[in-house]
Amino acid sequence: MSRLLRWWTVIAWAALIWMFSTSWFASENTGRIIEPAFQWLLPHASPETIELLHAIVRKCGHLFEYFVFSLLVLRSLRGGHSGQPLKSALLTIAIVAAYASIDEFHQSFVPGRTAAVSDVLLDTAGGTIAQVLVAVWPSRSRRQFEAPTAD
Repeated sequence: MSRLLRWWTVIAWAALIWMFSTSWFASENTGRIIEPAFQWLLPHASPETIELLHAIVRKCGHLFEYFVFSLLVLRSLRGGHSGQPLKSALLTIAIVAAYASIDEFHQSFVPGRTAAVSDVLLDTAGGTIAQVLVAVWPSRSRRQFEAPTAD
């Protein structure tokens, strides 16, 4: 498989993450959708609770985005080969951390957004969790990251 073909999903997901870093997805904009939904679901919740739930959803978004990004990077790095899984996992985590840092730097220039080291750590945690799960998952599911074998 060509390298570009292997990496297109990573590039597409990175572009999606970049889009989520625009002012369209600033807290005040996502709050217009998420907070009314929580107010409907939890009509007796205080405004502080609704705001906390909104913040939790946004932080879970970080974990999810980079969890998926990490899996896509790993798959592209391995290119269907299973050699040196620890090296692949560590390189994947380094790429995740680097992209998270670049993304937060990008946000420092976006109106309504701020850059936060804590978000880089959260993003990297999402990527690391994905790598740990791949390492401990039963071997049947790991086959998708390995070269096919001839029967």
